[in-house]
Amino acid sequence: MANTRFILNETSYFGFGAREVLLDELKDRGYKRVFLVSDKSLVDAGVTDKVINILEEGKVRYELYDDVKPNPSIDNVLHGYKKSRWFRPDVILAVGGGSSMDTAKAISILMTNPDRDDVVSLNGPSNTKKKGLPMIAMPTTAGTAAEVTINYVITDEDAQVKMVCVDPHDIPLLAIVDSELMESLPKMTAAATGLDALTHAVEGYITKAHNTMSDMFHMRAIELIFENLPAAVNEKDPKAIENMALAQYIAGMGFSNVGLGIVHSMAHQLGAVYDTPHGIANAILLPTVMRFNGEVSWERFREILIHIGRPDAANLSKQDVINTFVWKISELAKECGVTMTVKDTGCKEEDLEMLAEKAMNDPCRPGNPRDTTKEDFINLYRAAM
Repeated sequence: MANTRFILNETSYFGFGAREVLLDELKDRGYKRVFLVSDKSLVDAGVTDKVINILEEGKVRYELYDDVKPNPSIDNVLHGYKKSRWFRPDVILAVGGGSSMDTAKAISILMTNPDRDDVVSLNGPSNTKKKGLPMIAMPTTAGTAAEVTINYVITDEDAQVKMVCVDPHDIPLLAIVDSELMESLPKMTAAATGLDALTHAVEGYITKAHNTMSDMFHMRAIELIFENLPAAVNEKDPKAIENMALAQYIAGMGFSNVGLGIVHSMAHQLGAVYDTPHGIANAILLPTVMRFNGEVSWERFREILIHIGRPDAANLSKQDVINTFVWKISELAKECGVTMTVKDTGCKEEDLEMLAEKAMNDPCRPGNPRDTTKEDFINLYRAAM
C-alpha cells in the first residue's frame, strides 16, 4: 500500500444518551463560551433543547445561531460568521444534520482565517493557513458523517453550484454521536440520510483511491446499513437507529480520506439547481451510476453482495453481478419509501447539458472508478429520469 494519510477526530463518543458527556468535555478543555449552530426545524422540534438544557444546567454561556437551511448557502455562513465574531466564542458546537455541521465548519474556518471571508475561495482544496476554531459536532441524522470528515458543502446560489470544500483544518475536535437525538426524524429524512450513508460507503469502497483501511470501514458500514436501515426508517427501532448512527460514522472514517465519485458529482448539481435534499438526490442516482460503474467495478460489487447475504454471487457472471447489485440497492430504497426520479426534482431535458457541465467540474468526479465525459453525464441524468 502506498503512503496513506488518515485524518479522524481526536475523540468520539457513541450511544443512546451520549450527549451527557458534553459538560465534562467542555470543562476539561476549558471552554466557557459556546457558539451553538443548529437549524430552526430542530429548535422547533425540541431536539436542540436537549443540548441547550445541558448547557443551561451547567451554567455555560452560549449563543444560538439557527439561520441554516437545507443545502446551506454562503449567506447562511456569513450571517453566522458575523454573529460568531460578535459573541467571541472559544468553541463552536454544531447540533444538526449535514447542513448545520457544514455551516459550523465554514464558520469555524472563517473565525481563524478571516482573509477567506469571500467563502468562494474555500471551494475545493481550501489550503487555509490555520486550524479552525475548535468544534464539537453532535449529529441528529444518520447519514452525512460530517462530524468525522474533512469536507463541508456550501451552495453558491449566484453560480448555482455546490462548493465541496476539502480542508483538514475543519475536522471537529470532538464528535458526540447520540442516537437519541435521531429518534424523532421524519420517515423520509431518515430514509434519505440513510441512503446518503449507503452512497458514501459504496462510492468509498470502489473509488480509485480506496485502500485496505478504507475498505474495512466501508464494507462494515454497508453491512450495517443493509441490516438496519429498513427497521430504523419504518419501525423507529432504537437499536437499528443506533446501528445506523454507527454505520454512517464508520463510512465517514473511510470516504473522508479516500474520496467519493460521480453519484455525488451529479447529486450536488440537483441540490444546487433544484434544492433537492442531498440524500434524496443520491438515492435517485445511485442505481443508475452503479450500473455505469459496474463495467469496471463489478468484482467489488461481487465482494459487497457476498457480505450482504448473497454468497451465490461468487459464481455469478459479470452482468448478473451488476444486475443483482443494482437490484439490491433499488429494493432497499423502495423498502424505505424512496421511489423518486430525476424528473421529480424539477429537472427537464433541456437542463441536462447545463447539469453535465457542472458535474464535470465537481471535485468528486476524479475519484470515480470509471472515467466520465460530459456526454456520459447527460446520458446518466437522462437514464435516471
